[in-house]
Amino acid sequence: MLIVETIAKIRRLHFSEGLGIKTISRKLGLSRNTVRKVIRSGATEHTYERKLQPQPQLGEYVSQLEELLEADWE
Repeated sequence: MLIVETIAKIRRLHFSEGLGIKTISRKLGLSRNTVRKVIRSGATEHTYERKLQPQPQLGEYVSQLEELLEADWE
C-alpha cells in the first residue's frame, strides 16, 4: 500500500520535473505499473484490499481446527 507522501513524490516527479514512468520507478523502487496507476488516476490515496484471504496451507484442516477451538472454549 502506498502512503500519501509516496504518491505526492510520484506526481511531483512526473508533472513538475517531467520524469518518465521508468525513471520514477527506478528512483523510488516501485513497479512501473504502480507508478502508471498513480499518474493516470487523480486519487491521492492508493489502497488494495483482498476480497478473500487464501489459506492454502490450512485449507483442508480449517473445519477440524474450528472444532478443536470450540471444544477448548467449553
